[in-house]
Amino acid sequence: MTLSIAIAGAAGRMGRALVRAASTSGAFQIVGGTARIEAGRLGVDIGVLAGREPLGVVTVADPREAARGADVWVDFTTPPATLSALASLGGTAVRAAIIGTTGFTSAQDADLANAATRIAIVRSGNFSLGVHALAGLVRQAAQKLGAGWDIEIVETHHWRKRDAPSGTALMLGEAAAQGRGGALEQMRLPARDGLGDERPEGGIGFASIRAGGIVGEHNVIFAAEREIVTLSHQALDRAVFADGALAAAAWAGDKPPGLYAMKDVLGFQ
Repeated sequence: MTLSIAIAGAAGRMGRALVRAASTSGAFQIVGGTARIEAGRLGVDIGVLAGREPLGVVTVADPREAARGADVWVDFTTPPATLSALASLGGTAVRAAIIGTTGFTSAQDADLANAATRIAIVRSGNFSLGVHALAGLVRQAAQKLGAGWDIEIVETHHWRKRDAPSGTALMLGEAAAQGRGGALEQMRLPARDGLGDERPEGGIGFASIRAGGIVGEHNVIFAAEREIVTLSHQALDRAVFADGALAAAAWAGDKPPGLYAMKDVLGFQ
């Protein structure tokens, strides 16, 4: 059975990766896609934008128009754009949404949870299978090594990425906190700048690097006085995120309303 999808931000780098993956899969039909008015790419065939043959589907500004006939909405844009799109999809055929957008505030998290009372939403800061395997290892390491080991999470992305730390880094931080039996909000250390206090025991620190065209690198450092353990993941191509998002779309297409994570899609505990 072919699943109909609409892609938000189809002219963007992640949007184009989604178009390429979906158009070659055979399991999906792309029925719509959006683009920002100021990007100057409205009315352009999304297949051409992705460097493929024309698909007969052009970008539009209105999410509701793009989602006409879609079963699943796939969105890797910005928090305001994502929430606006979800609010506009009421009464359409869309029954699930895959959200890879990061940088939500607490208030926006609540809005997303409210939208999940109407449709199934799979939300993740990273749709890579390898990253979720990494999160499991981080959780175990944090549990076994204890509070005497400092935890620092270093993430590196391309210069265009605006939110920091990345959604993936925060997910890894949450995994570390869970391993230590607590909440990340209680263990997260403030950003360092200038002369500060000594590092407190048991805290989880973050550092963000923005440079060049780096797709995504995450390193979780466990450091004791005499040894260091580093768990890491490097994304070489945005296709890994697109493949994971499409796997989530296939999974979510027949699920009841609710807010889900990739651990649900992959069957991880």
